[in-house]
Amino acid sequence: MYQALYRKWRPKVFSDVVGQAHITETLRRQVAQGRLSHAYLFTGTRGTGKTTCAKILAKAVNCRNPRNGDPCGVCPACQGIDNGSLLDVLELDAASNNGVDSVRALRDEAVYSPASVRYRVYIIDEVHMLSVAAFNALLKIMEEPPEHLIFILATTELHKVPATILSRCQRFSFKRIRPQDIAARLRYVADQEGMDLTADAAELLSRLSDGALRDALSLLDQCGAAGGTIDTDRVLDVLGLAGKLQTAQLMDHVLLRDAQAALLLLDQLYTGGKDVSTLLGELSTLARDLLIRMTAPEGGAALLSGGYDNSQMDALSQGVSPTRLIYMTTQLQSVLAGLAFSSNRRTDAELCLLRLCDESLCGDVTALAARLSRLEEGGVSVPSPAAAPQSAPARRRAPVREAAPAAAPADDPPPWEPAPASKTEPAPAPQDYDAPPPPDDYDAPPPYGEPVVQTPQQAPARRKVGVPTQPAPKAKATGGLWDGMVEHVKARLGPMFQYMLDDASGELEGETMVVRCGDDLTLESLNCPEVAEAVKAVAAERLNRAVSVRFLLKGKDEPVAQVDKLDELIRRGSRFDSFTVKP
Repeated sequence: MYQALYRKWRPKVFSDVVGQAHITETLRRQVAQGRLSHAYLFTGTRGTGKTTCAKILAKAVNCRNPRNGDPCGVCPACQGIDNGSLLDVLELDAASNNGVDSVRALRDEAVYSPASVRYRVYIIDEVHMLSVAAFNALLKIMEEPPEHLIFILATTELHKVPATILSRCQRFSFKRIRPQDIAARLRYVADQEGMDLTADAAELLSRLSDGALRDALSLLDQCGAAGGTIDTDRVLDVLGLAGKLQTAQLMDHVLLRDAQAALLLLDQLYTGGKDVSTLLGELSTLARDLLIRMTAPEGGAALLSGGYDNSQMDALSQGVSPTRLIYMTTQLQSVLAGLAFSSNRRTDAELCLLRLCDESLCGDVTALAARLSRLEEGGVSVPSPAAAPQSAPARRRAPVREAAPAAAPADDPPPWEPAPASKTEPAPAPQDYDAPPPPDDYDAPPPYGEPVVQTPQQAPARRKVGVPTQPAPKAKATGGLWDGMVEHVKARLGPMFQYMLDDASGELEGETMVVRCGDDLTLESLNCPEVAEAVKAVAAERLNRAVSVRFLLKGKDEPVAQVDKLDELIRRGSRFDSFTVKP
């Protein structure tokens, strides 16, 4: 009868155990020196050698010819333990014998001396499955054990073992076996079995086993059943995996937000027999590797799965933020957790890909952060309340500062203005904040509409209809004053006023700073004592004198009374309360 590889190649001595040298060396010294404990507790994940080391220890303490702490393997005690014929060494599965009656029967037999060996050894696997009553019954004999009795407990969930049991055992923690150690063991077993196993396939199997050598041997046994060379393609086909290239291609479609290409590739892989959960798991592993490589480019190299080369990782990392990778990994892990209870796994995978390509389909806080990051990646800066005074005004005024100097000189100066004056006077005018008001003999007052600095193309038109050219430097001067003030005004106000001030302009008229608003909503929001006091304070600092503030709507010169927002809210609320609905 054929014997599975993980059973056939189970280690017989401590030196054959892979990746647990910190445990096997200690146990060998204890056996060689005769310093044995009455109770051991082996903890760790599946397939790391807990039960194997327990059987080797049971043979070593009863072996008639031990060799440096290792059992000889040829004496009757070693052979009897290997074939299960020695009744003094009992292996008990606590998952199926977790009742108090089973432990009581074990306790009653433990008091008798062994028949043919020195120690009676009880190996209790998955000890955390015992009931509370069974633990209490086991605790009694562990407190005062006979000299010929040794308990070896094994568990994968240490937190479920009572503290009273833990305190009476020597605890040994088994680590996950490193992929390179698993790959080396697989190549050794393949050579002994006559299998043609490539190095790439051994590395792939070692990563898929997740630190469990038993799982790796089972996968090797499955891939070698058909015979022939066991390479990466054979492993992918037999186990229903997507492969590095196809996973990287799917990740590329997702990062490019190409939902159609991602769904078509998923359909191709699904039709080819690839498992959906395995595919999403590979996608999650790749997203994790990209995130670690981006956030810890030097120290995190040892944490990568190793399934992708540097060129692939560099190509996929272009233009991707860590925020989006965290969002993708979270979504993939959430979907993977629910696939076991899904009625249609393919639909869940397709919905997951759609959410990865378009964060707006998710609707949670993480998706909103990813969408903001997407805007920033595209070159659109999203201002925060703290960063608004420094970012938003600069973008809005950048074209104004470039266009304002070009609008002041006219191509065809009017007859009453000398040509040299039009070329020399506008230059120092923006720095003259205390320039005298225009003469009173003008036919019409200068228009107080939209500032010249924001619509420079309208300045020549006003000059040609008879408006003197001297007010133009005045408008630029006041516009320059407002441009220098608005940053400091925003710094004294809250975020709402900061955005509203972007749609307002200001100019100094005598001793009054006139703030012109683009619409009624902006006028209603800014026309309050808080904004007025901030404008007055900044203007006083800039001009070294006190000025008054007046808020107007662009194109209108009627003053608007300042409104207290709290009083307005109370007034509107009382008006709403007086409104009744007739039946």
